Amino acid sequence: MLAIGSDHGGFELKTHVIRHLKEKGIEVRDFGCYDEASVDYPDIAEQVGNAVVSGACDRGILICGTGIGISIAANKIKGIRAAVCGDVYSAKMTKMHNDANILCLGGRVIGRELAFMIVDTWLETEYMGGRHAARLEKIKALELK
Repeated sequence: MLAIGSDHGGFELKTHVIRHLKEKGIEVRDFGCYDEASVDYPDIAEQVGNAVVSGACDRGILICGTGIGISIAANKIKGIRAAVCGDVYSAKMTKMHNDANILCLGGRVIGRELAFMIVDTWLETEYMGGRHAARLEKIKALELK
């Protein structure tokens, strides 16, 4: 199951991404928001992040106006590795090298078709492990300080 959430700035793109994912047969749990009324992105990031960390959802996608604020909030949650991606290459690398468990997108920055390509690439790419595993362990150690 894939968790997804957005603030008002990412609401429109989120609706398109959800439709795209469902068309691909991917089960999605929507954590809001549910319209364009103003909401605070840290609240949505917390809900999606907790769903991923608890194992209720395998991965997550978060969308705000730029993807930046919501990624900062998500990365405050122990165990979350959220990455803002505005291109396909970054989506591939953040999964291969960083094992990002949340993808963040900017609803006011990227178009719908590019978002679909980024999401598909991120979902289809496997984590490489190997030399990257030691780096992830160092990130986990930072969370304990």
